[in-house]
This record gives sequence, structure tokens and C-alpha cells, in this order.
Amino acid sequence: MALPTTTTQKGIVITLPVLVLAVSVATIFLFFLLSSLSTCSCPPPTAFPNLVDGGGVLDRDLTRISPTIADIEWVKEQIRLNGLHMQHNVLRKGINPRTRAQQLEDLNQFKGISHYEGPESNNHTALPCPGELLVEEHHSNYGEPWAGGRDVFEFLAKSTNLKPHSRVLEIGCGTLRVGMHFIHFLGPGHYHCLERDELSLMAAFRYELPSQGVLHKRPLIVRGEDMDFSKLGSGVLYDMIYASAVFLHMPDKLVWVGLERLVDKLKPYDGRIFVSHNIKFCSRLGGEECTKRLASLGLEYLRKQTHDSLLFNHYEIWFEFRRFKA
Repeated sequence: MALPTTTTQKGIVITLPVLVLAVSVATIFLFFLLSSLSTCSCPPPTAFPNLVDGGGVLDRDLTRISPTIADIEWVKEQIRLNGLHMQHNVLRKGINPRTRAQQLEDLNQFKGISHYEGPESNNHTALPCPGELLVEEHHSNYGEPWAGGRDVFEFLAKSTNLKPHSRVLEIGCGTLRVGMHFIHFLGPGHYHCLERDELSLMAAFRYELPSQGVLHKRPLIVRGEDMDFSKLGSGVLYDMIYASAVFLHMPDKLVWVGLERLVDKLKPYDGRIFVSHNIKFCSRLGGEECTKRLASLGLEYLRKQTHDSLLFNHYEIWFEFRRFKA
């Protein structure tokens, strides 16, 4: 009796037993393959795999704060490869270069360099901004380069192991030279500030927040004097409270009033208060007397630290305190 046959599309004749055998072998092979995969000890795939660029792995940790040694070497190599050298005043280039003063004159003379004419010229700005802010004159108001704000942020954020869900209060945030870095890093509504100067607040609200694209972060920035924190509300415990070169300009008595009001707003044990430059409000009392007064508030002085700048020859001095009881 002739065996049943089947013909493929290419005209090849295959007997049925051979076909059945082939299917059976394939089925057995597939079964063992699936079984082996189900017991594989390989690590599970990550949701966000590392990206490889030029032989190096790019860091996917979006909460990383300071540049690594590899980061610094990379940017130095880019400078070298592009043949860039330290030069004096060579950055003013372009089709129509202007100093800040010249830009401001143009803005004032031409009504914000609007192309609209007549009454229409004033109707196309969602957030009208003074020319002084548009040319960033306020970046020169702090006695040191604007870039120093990044240095302060890096030091404070690393010293407290800051996370996006942490809550931060700055006393005297000015025009957000430091605060802007915290706002970028922290979750919405987690950065708070008390500032007394109206012009600084105008710069923060009318220029810095919109230009940096962080209006959605909703930082709580309030105007207040004499260490009055009532507008910040109650019930919030801060992971960190800091004053950068602010207590230097206050009477000692007012600083102590402020510390007394801040203690209950600081997380016990893990929360930190940082004060920059010096703590003469404390040292003028004498070491032992200062320790006693801090203890009466529930505060403890921990240490003095310094932090080097990334971009210019400068370091900052910081004094660290904690709340030692709930």
C-alpha cells in the first residue's frame, strides 16, 4: 500500500509519517525551550535601560546632583577637541551684539522691540516684564557670579541626602539664584521661601519662574519681614531650612527670634538648618552660653563645613544645626 503523501509549494513530495515526525520533534523542542526560559535566572529587563553613547553608559538617575569626575573629564575633552582656549572678552559675537545697557536702551526705546505698531504694540505679552529683568541685570546684584547658586544647591542637597519629595525652606531667596535649582529638583509645592524685598520678588515671579519653565512647580514664595513665617501656613515639617548670607544682615536678637519660630517647622532628628558665612549671633554669646541657648530651643550645633565652587575660585562656609527632640 502506498504511503499518503503531501506536496509542498515548491513541488517537493513528503510522506505523511515523515511530516508527523517532524512536527512532533518541533513540538518537543519548543516545549523544552519554553521550560528552560521559565526557569531562567537572568535578571529581568529594566523599564529604562541604560543608553550607550560613544562607548560610555549615560547616567539615567535623574536625581543625581553633582557632576562626576567622568562628567568633568568629558567637558574638558570637548573643549580640547573644539580647540577652545581661555580668552578675554571674546563672547560678544553675533549679528547684532549688545551689552546689557544697550539691550535695555533698545527695549525702552522700541517698546520691547515689538513689531506691532500703534495700540497693538502693548497687547501681545502674557506676562509683561520690565526691561531690567529681560536683560538680567538682577543677576549682578549678589556680589559674586550668578553661577554660585548652583554651588550652594549642590552642597546643601548632598549634605541632607535631598530627595524630590523633600521639603525645603529658604530664608531670603532673593531672585532665586539658589532657589531655582531647588525648584527644578523638588516636587511641586515642596520649595518655600520668605523674602522681604519687593524688587527681588518681582524678578522671581515676573522673569525667573516663567523663563525657566517652572510655573507648574508652584513654589510657595511669600513676602514677609522680621522672620514672620505665618504666611507659610502650619503643619509643614521641613527636611531642610537654610539662610545663605542672610543672618549676617540681621540683629542678633531677630535671628534668635527666627530660630525659635523655626524649630517646630523642622523635622526632628533628620531635619537640618544651615547658615552660611558665620554664626556671630551665636559666637558673640560665648561657646557655652550659645550651646545652652540652642538647647533651650531644642537645637544642637553639629559642625562647620566648606564647599568649593565648581566654576570659580571660591568656597562657602556653612554651619549645620539639627533639632534633637520631637
